[in-house]
Amino acid sequence: MKLEDIRRDYLRGGLNREDLDANPLAQFEHWMSQAVEADLNSDPTAMVLATVDASGQPSQRVVLLKGLTEEGFVFYTNYDSHKGRDLAENPKASLHFPWLPLERQVIVYGEAEKLSESESAAYFHSRPRASQIGAWTSHQSQSISSREALDSAYQEMTDRFGQDEIPLPSFWGGYRVVPQRIEFWQGRSGRLHDRFMYQREGHVWTLQRLQP
Repeated sequence: MKLEDIRRDYLRGGLNREDLDANPLAQFEHWMSQAVEADLNSDPTAMVLATVDASGQPSQRVVLLKGLTEEGFVFYTNYDSHKGRDLAENPKASLHFPWLPLERQVIVYGEAEKLSESESAAYFHSRPRASQIGAWTSHQSQSISSREALDSAYQEMTDRFGQDEIPLPSFWGGYRVVPQRIEFWQGRSGRLHDRFMYQREGHVWTLQRLQP
């Protein structure tokens, strides 16, 4: 297989400045709605979260977007996970939404801040019970001897809580990535893609076209 021979052109359309909302979060909601309506055979809320540890080593993983407000993009995780430890040392983060069937990408640059305990608890108790138990079971990103050991730990937690309400773990909750820059990318023929970058300046967003 010759990887250099795998290619295709991008012909679904273009993106013009006049097509864009002055508010990038409103523009993002519009594109997210179109991604949901397109039924992409994958979760349209999936995003790649990039973090950097204290040594400068970046890492990435796929998480799910679970909220969007004027303040930023929300996701949830174990605070002691790899990403949680990275964000404790360096709150700068990047999000990437790869809506490739639509020949679109959105990239967010910003800083992550923890949600309040009440916000995290409200979301935690909206999750399926199995997911709540899973949050208590997993010491995320830590090694474990076997799948059987993980299943046994899950059963122990299931027995522990019985039919009682499951409390929010102290080590689990939400982050909000507060954006400073947001790029919207639309594929175009001949690799002359349309790219627009919003940048926050105080409480105002500026917009510029980037070369492909």
